[in-house]
Amino acid sequence: MTALSELKLLTLAQLEKAAIDSGFDVVGGLASSLMSFRSSQCPLKIWLGIVDTRPVIGLSMVNVAAELNRLAVPAPLAIEGCLAWTTAADFVDLDYVLGRAFALARALPNQLLESWNQKVQTLSATERESLVRQRVGQDLFRDGLIALWAGCCAITGLDEPALLRASHAKAWKDANDAERLDVYNGLLLAAHLDAAFDKGLITVDQGGYVIPSPGLSQMSLQVLGLTGDKPIVQLRSQHQPYMDWHREHVFRK
Repeated sequence: MTALSELKLLTLAQLEKAAIDSGFDVVGGLASSLMSFRSSQCPLKIWLGIVDTRPVIGLSMVNVAAELNRLAVPAPLAIEGCLAWTTAADFVDLDYVLGRAFALARALPNQLLESWNQKVQTLSATERESLVRQRVGQDLFRDGLIALWAGCCAITGLDEPALLRASHAKAWKDANDAERLDVYNGLLLAAHLDAAFDKGLITVDQGGYVIPSPGLSQMSLQVLGLTGDKPIVQLRSQHQPYMDWHREHVFRK
């Protein structure tokens, strides 16, 4: 690799903007024709410069460099803590590389765990107990819905467990413990229908017909399978108070 180019003011500004826009919000300064940056939100440190008019990127994390799956290049300089180098085709490509590197640094093994531990440490004992109770309760609720609906989506009949979700009609945050674990307070749904039901983009009327929100586009209706005859859910009488609540408080009319 040829030598690093001297960084002009405009180039410095472009490199700094690319880094900061991608989440590297702590500027380390300029040294030996390289700018260094780190982030207050992830452990990755980067070095940016120019070689033959192309941005060159130094990375402090080998696992991030590996997941970027970019061409590795020889180090233009020996820098302590810089463990891998690659290049970008131009400044547009640099934005992509830095954004991806930032996301990887926050998500690769141990980083999510570290973030989780940091968040948990800020919780009180009462809040932690509440989270555990919610997780246990939601698992029990899902098991109950699977039993009630014989392991099939209430709308489509899909029977692949990995694609099914337990959807509350009256949300966990709004319900008491008895309501939270009442299998009639919700439906077993395919994942895309679960998201729509949870956000109020579909509901179920008293006759069991699936009603889409007027705000859904034709394309969304097609994806959800709601362009023909309305599907019917086999509701029990015990479902009705919860579905009434869903139509009144969740459904986007």
